[in-house]
Amino acid sequence: MPRSNRHGISSARAHAALLSLALLAGCGGGGSDTPAIPPTIDAASVSAVAASDPGSTLPAHWQRGVFMEIFVRAYQDSDGDGIGDLKGLTSRLDDLKELGITGLWLMPIHPSQDRDHGYAVTDYRAVAPEYGTLADLDELLRQAHARGIGVVIDYVMNHSAAAHPLFTNSRSAADNPWRDWYVWQNSAPSGWNIYGSNPWYGASSNGGSGVGAYFAGFWSQMPDFNLKNARVAEWHRDNLRFWLNRGVDGFRFDAVGNLVENGPAAWENQPENHALMAAVQGVLAGYSRRFLVCEAPGQPRRYAEADSCGSAFAFGQQYDIVSAAKGDTAAIARVAAYRSTASDTLAGFASNHDGFAGERLWDQLGGDGAKMRLAAATYLLSSPTAFVYYGEEIGMAGASGLSGDPALRTPMSWTGSTTNAGFTTGRPFRELSANVASANVAAQRSDPASLRSFYQQVIALRQSLPALTLGQYGGALAQDTRMQFRRVLTTARGTDTVWVGFNYGDRAATLDLADLPAGMTLRRRWPAGAADVTLDAQGRATVTLPAGSFAVLQAVPVQAP
Repeated sequence: MPRSNRHGISSARAHAALLSLALLAGCGGGGSDTPAIPPTIDAASVSAVAASDPGSTLPAHWQRGVFMEIFVRAYQDSDGDGIGDLKGLTSRLDDLKELGITGLWLMPIHPSQDRDHGYAVTDYRAVAPEYGTLADLDELLRQAHARGIGVVIDYVMNHSAAAHPLFTNSRSAADNPWRDWYVWQNSAPSGWNIYGSNPWYGASSNGGSGVGAYFAGFWSQMPDFNLKNARVAEWHRDNLRFWLNRGVDGFRFDAVGNLVENGPAAWENQPENHALMAAVQGVLAGYSRRFLVCEAPGQPRRYAEADSCGSAFAFGQQYDIVSAAKGDTAAIARVAAYRSTASDTLAGFASNHDGFAGERLWDQLGGDGAKMRLAAATYLLSSPTAFVYYGEEIGMAGASGLSGDPALRTPMSWTGSTTNAGFTTGRPFRELSANVASANVAAQRSDPASLRSFYQQVIALRQSLPALTLGQYGGALAQDTRMQFRRVLTTARGTDTVWVGFNYGDRAATLDLADLPAGMTLRRRWPAGAADVTLDAQGRATVTLPAGSFAVLQAVPVQAP
């Protein structure tokens, strides 16, 4: 989200989480009753929503696939207004299916005060009018599900827009019955510093006439909800049920480390956050095959645990993946050691829409195609769930005429047109990628040596080897610029072992394999056409990899002569 700059939870655990939330309300939070609804608030927007699961046609373990993170505004425009929309995205589903994508993460699609990134939400139960309608979303879901693609949407529980009717009521007077839905104090406290700013703002700074100061950790126009108020937390869960009832397949939760603040030295990653997220898991548990993944840069492993989000992005690792592709031996060692049984619900990625996570991969690696392939293969092959940022698969660069986050959120380069990139028939809402003329889908789709074809092939390799996404990670070893690991999947049909090795160096290197199934053959699954390897009686062998390459081998019984 912008900075100033499986899921399923057991009924017992969900009940415990809800009890924890009740305790939060008793520790300074508000009551559980909804105040009278003033005319400025649409009653439907705060009404209770009962669960009504439409079911799921997606395959089991669909979330253990490759997602595409999509900024709808920048993906495909269907009506020539220069802004991407849901109909445009729907028209590109075959492209995504062809690439091998099995999940979509849509950045916020709700109406927003910012009318750009979408994280300043003004209506949690509607679609931004520039993106389309609820019917357009329903059609996107229908078409995506028909292709075996799940759709998760961004959800912002930490804060709303200052223009949200709930906040305009909250700030109107100190005794307003909606006041306790946000975080207020009689006067701005001292000693606070978040991202270099004081997060407390007087009501008048938002044009309000009320008294006191409100808390907004990210931006004055995004005030924080009071999530110690049990009714506020339950309202958010009602919002989730609204979308789940329509067939949305889950959520990417924004800024979960910032949900509750307990003081100027205790405003991030507070214990209460985990109870809130466990209760969210409890909501998803009432639906078939839904998925939750959280943004928690400060403590990704903690939020990935079952009593919290259950899954989170592997923040921190993305920097090491890029450095490993450059041959940094310390980073290679950290990448090898990162995964474990406890951290396998961490979703791998190389970059995203936020500048703090890194520039676009093309820019970080100076347009070096070989290094981009190594970085992509590293997270795609080691992560059970992986997220590709739209355009990464063709090597899109940021916009040369923009700075900050907008430079990362340019229109998708479908063609080499330097006027509209095939994104729109009108004028794009934002400057195009700096390398649109050379890095675009049209130029790469039919080229077997292109970066897009590489992504397509590696994703297909993942899908053909269930051990890579469902197996247990082990055997991790890093030696200078070499790295290896294996995944082992045991089922009723037997044990499947897949070995993956990387040579990030600039010269050929030999890797020593050990502790693998003795007397078996390691069949080359990547690269195509390479020779198989036979393990000795102790399960050992050696494999030589060319400079800047990787190999994937699957253990199979030795064929009788």
